[in-house]
Amino acid sequence: MYLSTSRAADACADTPAPEGPLRAVPGTVFALGLVSLVTDVSAEMVTAVLPLYLMAGLGMSPLAFGALDGLHQGATALLRLVGGRISDRTRRHKLVAGTGYALSAVCKAALLAVTTPWSVAAVLAADRTGKGLRTAPRDALISLSVPPGIQGRAFGVHRALDTAGALLGPLAAFGVLWVAVDGYAAVFTVSACVAVLGVVMLALFVREAPAPPASAAPRSRAQPPVRSLLRIAGLRRLCLTAAVLGLFTVGDAFLYLLLQRRLDLSAVWFPLLPVGTAAVFLLAAVPVGRLADRVGRGRVFLGGHAALLGACLLLPAPLPAGALLVVGVLAALGLFYAATDGVLMAAAGPLLPPELRTTGLAVLQTAQALARFAGSLLFGAAWTMWGPGPALGAAAVGLLLSLAAVSVSGGLRAGEPS
Repeated sequence: MYLSTSRAADACADTPAPEGPLRAVPGTVFALGLVSLVTDVSAEMVTAVLPLYLMAGLGMSPLAFGALDGLHQGATALLRLVGGRISDRTRRHKLVAGTGYALSAVCKAALLAVTTPWSVAAVLAADRTGKGLRTAPRDALISLSVPPGIQGRAFGVHRALDTAGALLGPLAAFGVLWVAVDGYAAVFTVSACVAVLGVVMLALFVREAPAPPASAAPRSRAQPPVRSLLRIAGLRRLCLTAAVLGLFTVGDAFLYLLLQRRLDLSAVWFPLLPVGTAAVFLLAAVPVGRLADRVGRGRVFLGGHAALLGACLLLPAPLPAGALLVVGVLAALGLFYAATDGVLMAAAGPLLPPELRTTGLAVLQTAQALARFAGSLLFGAAWTMWGPGPALGAAAVGLLLSLAAVSVSGGLRAGEPS
């Protein structure tokens, strides 16, 4: 039943979409969402326990963890360009994405064999290599499967399914830690098995993107892709905006650690903090994506960073260390992801020619990831030198100033719907 629905949806990807968030996207988008759901269960099982495993279990310092968190977010960002370039040259988006998913699955199993902070860091670097290879081809498969007018909705559906996995992953980690004697090893084992399932689903159910018109092929060979893409003014503005805001984006792992300290939360309950963020992201992804299609993807992207600023301001606020603080911080963080993750890709997709869509998205992702890598290093260094409170205050001031600068400069106009 699913395969027949998928073929029918792919065949009419360029026709006007029916009403309803799930019926409005082709089967390729839905299948990729299911693959991301399963893969995110695997990834978030590890991510949910990693901060405490490294800092409390292996004794890593805040500065070292900041470097590792930056590595987790952006140290392999240039591989996004490699994945994008290979995909555009070969038109094998699915194969390149599948290679990245497979590499990450192998790394989940490798976590069982490493026991020192920097051996863990090496495995995580390889895992991020897989993510770097797969992200742009996967997003290109989504973007090429839908018309420009519903890009935000399509990415919202995908991100909602992806986030369902992000919600289930910490719950799975919590369950494993609750019942297992050797909790961390059990989490890594289950995570590896689930990651393999995601690779199998990609191979069986995801279809390759349709080829661009034949007239477009000579143009892609005539110009160096990155150089020609950077001549697109809208893409340049989006890259600059994403980099400026990314530099002051505090990683969610740091926010969870700060919240855990504020609440004096035990290690067993720590994996449940990402569940609240994922639940808000899941509920908001599709409506926020549709809102972005209507009112402007750039405006929504800016609003997402304003929500992150709200989370940074709530943590040191004179509120009781209870449910109100937890709900406020996690809700703001979930809205941040809902308004930025897929929305940025939806803003860029219509600006890019189909034959260079993957490379263009990779350029944007690389600019953002490198900025977040630098931001994590700076935040970790500030925490080490000044303590967590002043570090968070400095990040909030930087984010506020960057939001003001982007708003005044008009750098978000590239994300407005046509």
